[in-house]
Amino acid sequence: MTAYDHLLSPGTIGPLTTRNRIVLPPMHLEYGTTINDRELAYYAARSAGGAGLLITGTMTTTEAFEVNEGWPKVLDDSSIPGLRRLADAVHASGGLIAGQLTPGSGRVGGPEPGRSVPVSASPTPWLANPSQTCRALSTEEVELLVTRFGEAAARLAAAGFDAVDIHSHTGYLLDQFMSAQWNQRTDRYGGSLENRLRLAVDLIEAARRAAPGLAITFRLTVDHHMPGGRRLADALEMAPLIAAAGVDLLMVDDGAFETVDWIFPPYYMGDAPLLAGAAAVRRVVDVPVMATGNITPEIGERAVASGEVDFIGMGRALIADPELPLKLAAGQPEDIRPCIRCNQLCVGNVLAKIPVGCAVNPVAGFEEERRLVPATTAKRIAVVGAGPAGLEAARVAALRGHTVDVYDRGEHTGGVLWPAATPDFKRELRRMVTWWEGQLADLPVTLHLGHDITADSPELATADEVVVATGSVQVMPRSIEGIDRENVVDVLQFHEGAPVGHRVVVAGGGLSGADAALELAREGHAVTVVEMADDIARDMLVVNRITLLRQLAEEGVTLLTEHAVEAVTDEGVLARGPEGPVTVPTDTVIIALGSRPRTTLAEELHARGATNVHPVGDCVEPAKVGEAINEAYVLAASL
Repeated sequence: MTAYDHLLSPGTIGPLTTRNRIVLPPMHLEYGTTINDRELAYYAARSAGGAGLLITGTMTTTEAFEVNEGWPKVLDDSSIPGLRRLADAVHASGGLIAGQLTPGSGRVGGPEPGRSVPVSASPTPWLANPSQTCRALSTEEVELLVTRFGEAAARLAAAGFDAVDIHSHTGYLLDQFMSAQWNQRTDRYGGSLENRLRLAVDLIEAARRAAPGLAITFRLTVDHHMPGGRRLADALEMAPLIAAAGVDLLMVDDGAFETVDWIFPPYYMGDAPLLAGAAAVRRVVDVPVMATGNITPEIGERAVASGEVDFIGMGRALIADPELPLKLAAGQPEDIRPCIRCNQLCVGNVLAKIPVGCAVNPVAGFEEERRLVPATTAKRIAVVGAGPAGLEAARVAALRGHTVDVYDRGEHTGGVLWPAATPDFKRELRRMVTWWEGQLADLPVTLHLGHDITADSPELATADEVVVATGSVQVMPRSIEGIDRENVVDVLQFHEGAPVGHRVVVAGGGLSGADAALELAREGHAVTVVEMADDIARDMLVVNRITLLRQLAEEGVTLLTEHAVEAVTDEGVLARGPEGPVTVPTDTVIIALGSRPRTTLAEELHARGATNVHPVGDCVEPAKVGEAINEAYVLAASL
C-alpha cells in the first residue's frame, strides 16, 4: 500500500480499464502536422512513466473551414500509419491512448480559407479582431463537420486507438455552438439548450457509429469567467444531457480565450482552483468525471478517495516529470520533479507557435536528442554557485559519471530562488530546490555552502572543468538621491527578511517588483508600485500577467505608471511623471529595477587564460529560471 492507493487504483472509462486514475490531458505540442519521432518519444515517455490514459493534442478533422498549421491532421487515410505508430508506442508500456479530434476553432482561430474572417456558430465578433464578424456556418456545413468528424474517428479506430476525445471547451467552435453568448442560430442547432447541444450530440453519435469499440471522452467548460459566458449553473444543466448522449468520461475545466489564465492556471491561483466545479458536475451525472488544473498528487488522492471526481488530469505536472505515477507507486513522491506552474516553456511556447518544452525538465520535447550518455572520461568538475543553473549543471554532470563539487558563499542552496520563493504562491519554487537537494544526495556531488570562491581559490586549480553559475546582482542606481537611506532595501533583501513598514513603495514594476507587491499586499501592507513604462510586468507571459493584474487590483495595490523614481526623502518617494513630480508617502522603499550579471569570476579566470571555464545562467545574462535550467542541462551534458 502507498499513500496514493485511490489515485493509483484502476479506473473504468466505458470499455476501458485504466491502470490508475492519472490522465495526461490534451495539450497542443506544436511538434508538427504529422505524427513524427519527436511526438512519439514524448508520448512514449509519459506512457512508460505510468500515466493511465494519454490524450493527444488537438487533431484537425477537416480543412474546409480553417487551417491550423501547428496541429496534426486526420484528414484522410494517409494519417493512419503515423497514428498506428503512436498507439503502438503507448501500448508498448501498458498505457492507453485517446485522440482529441476537433471540428474547428471558429472565432478563436484564423480566417476561413479564401476569406478574411473565421467561421462560427453565428455572426459573432472575431476574437483576434472584434471589429470583424465571423461567418455563420450553414446547416449543411455543420452536417459536413459531423461527417468529417466520424470519418476521423474511424481512422483512430483503424490505427488502434483506445478512445476518441471530443474537442469542446473554452470557446472553441463546438463550445461556440453550445454557448448562448455565441450561438444565436434559428435552425435546429440553435435556440433551446437541447438545440445548442445538438452539434455536440451529433459528434458523439458520429464517433460512436464510426468507432464502436472506442471510449468517448468530452471536455466541458463549466465557467467561462467572462461577462455573458457560461456559469456553473448552466454547465450543471448541460452535463447530464451530454453524458446521456453516450459519453464515457467528462473532463471538466474553466476559462475562455478572453480569460485565458483560467485555461492554464498560473502559480498565482494556487492549488486545484478548478476542482470544485468538477466535483459539482460529478454530483449530477452518472459517468466518470475528471478534474484538471494545479492538482497535486495529495489533493488528487483525496478527491478520488472522497468520490468528488474519478480521474485527475495532470498535464503540466507530467511534462515536468513523466515518471510521476511510477514514483508515487514506488513510495517516492519526494523524487517527483515539481511543476513550478510558470507556464513559461509549455503554454508560452505554444502561444508563440513553437514546440513545447519545460522550464524544469529540459528533456521534455527532447526525449531522444537530450538523452544522457555516460561520459567517456570521468572528470572532476567544480561548480561555483548553487542557484538553479549550478544545481542543474551539477546534477547532470554527476549523472554522466563526473565527480562534482558545488561551492556557494550562501548558507542555503537555491541561490536567489530560495528567498524569492517566500510567498505561498511561489512555494513550488522551493519544492524545486528541495528536489535538487534530494537528487544530489544520491550522486557523487559534494555541496560546500558558506564557501566563497575567487579566481585564486585552489579548489579551481584541481578541477578539470569549472562551471561558473554565480548569478546576478540587483541594480541600485546611484542616480536616485537617497537610495542609501536606511528605509531602502533591494527586492532580494526584502525576500531575505529585511523589515518593512506598513506603507511600501516598490520601485520597478517588472516581474520581481510586481510579485513582491502582491506578496506585501496579501500580508496587509499598503503598496504602491512606481514604474517608468506605461504598464507593469510587461516582461511576463500574458497568461500569468492577466492573473497578476487582477489580483493586484483585488488587493488594492496602487500602480503609478509612467513615473520615474528620482529621490527618496523624509516625506517619501519623489517620482516624476507626465504631469510633473509627485511624492508618495512611504515607510519602506523596495528597489526592484532589474539585475545585472555577476561576471567578475568568469572574466578573471578567462583573463588568466583558462580554457576550461563555462559561464552559465544569470552570470551570462539575467533571464527566467527555465532558461537557466535548460542552458545548464545542455552545458553539463556536453562536458
